[in-house]
Amino acid sequence: MAKIASDVLIERLADWGVDTVFGLPGDGINGIMEGLRRHSDRVRFFLVHHEEAAAFMATAYAKATGRLGVCLATSGPGAIHLMNGLYDAKLDHVPVLAITGMQETSVLGTGYQQEVHTDRLYADLAEYNLVVDNPAQLPGVVDIAIRTALARRGVAHLSLPNDVQVADADADPYQHVAPARLPATAPVYLAPPGRARMEDLEAAARVLNEGDRVAILAGAGALHAREEVLAVADLLGAPVIKTLPGKAVIPDDSDYAVGGIGLLGTRPGEELAGDCDTLFMIGTNFPYTQHLPQPGKVRVVQIEADPVRAGVRMPTEVPVIGDAKESLQALIPLLTRRADRGHLAKYQKAMAGWRSDMEHLENPERSPIAPQYPVAVIDDLAADDAILTCDSGTIATWAARHWTIRGGRQFYLSGNLATMAPGLPYAIGIQHAFPGRQVIAYVGDGGFAMLMAEFLTAVRAGLPIKVIINNNNSLGQILWEQMVLGYPEHGVRFPQPVADFAAWATACGGYGAKVDDPKKVEAAIRDALAFDGPAIVDIDVDPNEPPLPGKVSYEQAKKFAQAFLKGQPYKAAIATTLFKDKIEQLGR
Repeated sequence: MAKIASDVLIERLADWGVDTVFGLPGDGINGIMEGLRRHSDRVRFFLVHHEEAAAFMATAYAKATGRLGVCLATSGPGAIHLMNGLYDAKLDHVPVLAITGMQETSVLGTGYQQEVHTDRLYADLAEYNLVVDNPAQLPGVVDIAIRTALARRGVAHLSLPNDVQVADADADPYQHVAPARLPATAPVYLAPPGRARMEDLEAAARVLNEGDRVAILAGAGALHAREEVLAVADLLGAPVIKTLPGKAVIPDDSDYAVGGIGLLGTRPGEELAGDCDTLFMIGTNFPYTQHLPQPGKVRVVQIEADPVRAGVRMPTEVPVIGDAKESLQALIPLLTRRADRGHLAKYQKAMAGWRSDMEHLENPERSPIAPQYPVAVIDDLAADDAILTCDSGTIATWAARHWTIRGGRQFYLSGNLATMAPGLPYAIGIQHAFPGRQVIAYVGDGGFAMLMAEFLTAVRAGLPIKVIINNNNSLGQILWEQMVLGYPEHGVRFPQPVADFAAWATACGGYGAKVDDPKKVEAAIRDALAFDGPAIVDIDVDPNEPPLPGKVSYEQAKKFAQAFLKGQPYKAAIATTLFKDKIEQLGR
């Protein structure tokens, strides 16, 4: 059997340690599919129902493993469908290789069917972006693409025209006129040294040691540096705020944790941001600057891997360029242990009050079901090394506040793109990577409906993911965002009937339970977690439960009131829910 260019492509992926390609076939990639068939003992093709899901799976795989994620789509519409998931990878800085097809070179430029110039389409998206138009470029450009994705923490894209895919592997059809030979490279990547310069670390230590009320803001760039972050927090007596993508940096039950800031954050986190005199940012590019301290009011030290991002959100007195873990290891010996623990104790007391408030909102007796209750049940029943994936929307608020990071638990969502629909494909990609761990997708009805066909993918692949749907029959986050602007809600509630996604689960061959009675929530989730296979628990929750900020500002309250005065529908139900929440926070 003659070796074709696609053989070279797939062999090189395998040489890099790639074991899975998520994708959907099409006539624009038949040559690549043949390469995958020939090398199926080394690289598995993971068949999905929608290319967007394939990109999400590759992104989640990369986030959870730290390795390269790979996805594949046909020319034209298939390549277009990948883009939302790939932008998720780009904005959250994870390495993904996208491989797409293209029409054969002889018809390019003629307006041929499905002729989409994907290199132009991906120009804003990809760190490395190439149409392979000569088989002799392989495997060299594969090495360059992968090294670029790993080094720049982003997306690399290779597009192969149909005729190139099936060309002889050693074909070299053109005369060489440049003073260069064919690219000869190796499947090797060495990460740059991660330790920051000592003079920068010494400057950082001086500022941190001089601070009286130090706060740490830790993000996804510090997920691998838990012990170091905790050691620094202990030395400085500094409470730790966590961004949502960085939720698993330290345990939520740590004495140093004060939750998050922003609309999904905690009251102590918000208060700390306004109270600290020194802010130590570690591995974060937190975008919501309204929730950060006022520029000029605090001294700022930042550890950041990318020099471009250092100082983007706050004027930074000491920017430290390096890996969070390695740089903190070098910084720790330079820090002086703070004897006065009053600052830390203040926020430990505040967090005790916040946790009590949240616990009271997890009321198992409320009907309609309070959305805080199901996620609290998940939190109680899930394993200590469980992985929770989440969609964007109100569920992100409930997960931020009621999913407790402890032990080896992890948490993943679309951080900077904040797109709907990744929760389910994330769970599939991560379960594939970690078949022995419990993986739970906590999603809303809006996001789940977008890519619900992928539950069938999980069933067919034998992946025992658990999907808990917070079904408020609405686009809940948008509803409350409209009201916070002072506008009555419009176009955000779906008409009746309320969907029964449990029926879809059983139709696919999985476990399905539909719950609208709070007394049945715990048993349904327990049964789903125990089920030997994919499961859905579809829970009808109170659509009028607002995901209020941890600390409501006067301006937010005023806009909320304006929405009521302008004719907000369901205002009686919303007011009743808010009243119940306040009663429960007071201890019933």
